[in-house]
Amino acid sequence: MLRAAAVSGSTRALRCAKIEDDMKAAIYTQYGPPEVVGVRDVATPTHKDSEILVRVRWTTICAADWRLRSARPAFVRLFRGLWRPKTQILGMEFSGTVASVGKAVTRFHGGEEVFGSTGFRFGCHAEYVCVPEDGASRKPANMTLEEAAAVMFGGMTALYFLRKAEVRAGERVLIYGASSSTGVFAVQLAKRFEARVTGVCSTKNLELVKSLGADEVVDYTREDFSNAGRIYDVVFDAVGASGFARTGRSLKRGGRYVRVGLKGGMGAMVGSIFASLWMSATGAAKMVGGVTQGTAQDREFLKELIEAGSLRTVIDRRYRLEQIAEAHRYAEAGHKVGHVVVEVG
Repeated sequence: MLRAAAVSGSTRALRCAKIEDDMKAAIYTQYGPPEVVGVRDVATPTHKDSEILVRVRWTTICAADWRLRSARPAFVRLFRGLWRPKTQILGMEFSGTVASVGKAVTRFHGGEEVFGSTGFRFGCHAEYVCVPEDGASRKPANMTLEEAAAVMFGGMTALYFLRKAEVRAGERVLIYGASSSTGVFAVQLAKRFEARVTGVCSTKNLELVKSLGADEVVDYTREDFSNAGRIYDVVFDAVGASGFARTGRSLKRGGRYVRVGLKGGMGAMVGSIFASLWMSATGAAKMVGGVTQGTAQDREFLKELIEAGSLRTVIDRRYRLEQIAEAHRYAEAGHKVGHVVVEVG
């Protein structure tokens, strides 16, 4: 069945297109391997007065998705459901069209192409998702919906932590994991901040990282960046694999160590905490971490850079919603370049 369309007195304020009562969504009801995720029919959500309902066309598989699905590290169960996940539809990023708007919404009307993020509310691995009015922006004019879906997670993360590290013009910045979903944006944004950027990646991604603006690239399969004798003002570890000992050898005393990702389980996390405390206590480095806190203004800033031709995304593989388990498996393997996107429409 279809919900009836409702139109206000003005043609500008198209409130609602015809929307199915049920939608397809990728659902998981237990933690485990990629196979625990499957596509099912569920009720289409109803937006509040201050929200818009987005018909999702593209979404992504990011680290938060597969980590939550697999409950790795295990402590995520404390926040997301001890035995079974409370959040059953994953997905943090979306692009699509506005299907309906709440009566208090003034910025959007039906049919507009938008992109954005639901953050840790997830819900984007579905045909429809409800988003607060300030949780979306109009799609960048020079991007497709597919490209726009892969902006928010990596772009917001890179922007937030580069700002938190107070990267300044002329500083030497090492981006470890420069071809990752966060790394590709970190390279471009650090150059925007007029830093001198060295990207660390594998052999096959050297040319890509150079094309993003890196001044130098290091092939980690052939060279250990910490043995080259170069000293950096900032080390930005986008994948949690640079190592405290190696980073310490390459970071100037009192420099900033940005650690975004984390490899390993609970033991690795505990070790990371103690190493961070030691580096801070001895003055060896200032540790920069935490949880990304993006704003609507940050999203608009990224959009402006995209439309100015100063920022782009990188897409590795494309899947359909019916292939969601396969997409999880590839993203979790840790070899993706940039983003894995999923077509929902």
